[in-house]
Amino acid sequence: MPVPLLDLRAQYATIRGEIEAALARVVESQQFILGPVVERFEAEAAAYLGVPHAVACASGTDALLLSLQALGLEPGDEVIVPAFTFFASAGAIWNAGLRPVFADIDPETFNLDPDSVRAAITDRTRAIMAVHLFGQMADMAALEAIAREHGLALIEDAAQAFGARQRWGDGWRAAGTIGTVGCFSFFPSKNLGGFGDGGMVVTSDAALAERVRLRRTHGARKMYHHEVVGTNSRLDALQAAVLSAKLPHLRGWSERRRANAAAYGAALADVEEVVTPVVRPENECIFNQYTLRVRDRDGLKAYLDAHGIGNAIYYPVALHLQPCFASLGYRAGDLVESERATREVVSLPIYAELTTQQLEEVVQRIRAFYGRGKD
Repeated sequence: MPVPLLDLRAQYATIRGEIEAALARVVESQQFILGPVVERFEAEAAAYLGVPHAVACASGTDALLLSLQALGLEPGDEVIVPAFTFFASAGAIWNAGLRPVFADIDPETFNLDPDSVRAAITDRTRAIMAVHLFGQMADMAALEAIAREHGLALIEDAAQAFGARQRWGDGWRAAGTIGTVGCFSFFPSKNLGGFGDGGMVVTSDAALAERVRLRRTHGARKMYHHEVVGTNSRLDALQAAVLSAKLPHLRGWSERRRANAAAYGAALADVEEVVTPVVRPENECIFNQYTLRVRDRDGLKAYLDAHGIGNAIYYPVALHLQPCFASLGYRAGDLVESERATREVVSLPIYAELTTQQLEEVVQRIRAFYGRGKD
């Protein structure tokens, strides 16, 4: 039985009426760029996350770039970023005229290792970018303490973690709300995904939110009067309508993802060649991806491909070894955990609509590959 890595059609079937009604209202209004529908979604997202300011934009990449620009960093300033993450994290730093400085990861969570961050700080460091990879928050207590000690901005790349939470004092804090600024993506494959690109910046700093808002509209509050050189990075109303319709379902979808993750963990616990995701006790993970470490990763991937089991490698090349960053001078062996992860990781289907039968098919194939069951 083939099992897709992600089945957006299955999700759409459960909320088709709500989505179509939301889109129809926008079409009837003929107001497609920003406007009340986008403002409504910004308010809903801010309330969901528990943060005062949310500014929607055109993509998660733009959310990172606009945030870096709004922080007022100078050309050549350094921003520490994990070497094991999606390219946009470091690409936005580069495109903002800044220098990415790569740090290594915690081998259990795949998130920034605070000790590696400390070792990477120089007199040019101005910010730390913490990526909440695969839906689990990084060690924000340690990273926030480092940022505070050194007077650094703390950027949360929460593109894969909308709704993830971490215990903070006596309560919970949502991904994106602890640092100076948080950045989200609404790419269709995200746990909260639109029907195209979309992004958002959140912050508790009203002045910073206004600088981001200004930059998403070519630096103009008043048409044709430009205070700064910004860009065109507006979330359109159709995307906002889709996201507003989906948002009330997100907690339920996240619960089902966690249930699927628990089922995988139980079914693969005795397969010593497989390491299932480790979730820190202070974290509530939303499992944007369900990522294993495995022995003979390439062999397993080929086997799953041959049997129609959806899977993906996030990510096959660490960022410090990407050709475009060769001028930074990194070499193989510099960040050993990031490099090891690229050789061992494979992600499995984890979406909320995954059926018990589909999950069992995935498990059966993995067990068979490692000699724990029939092919």
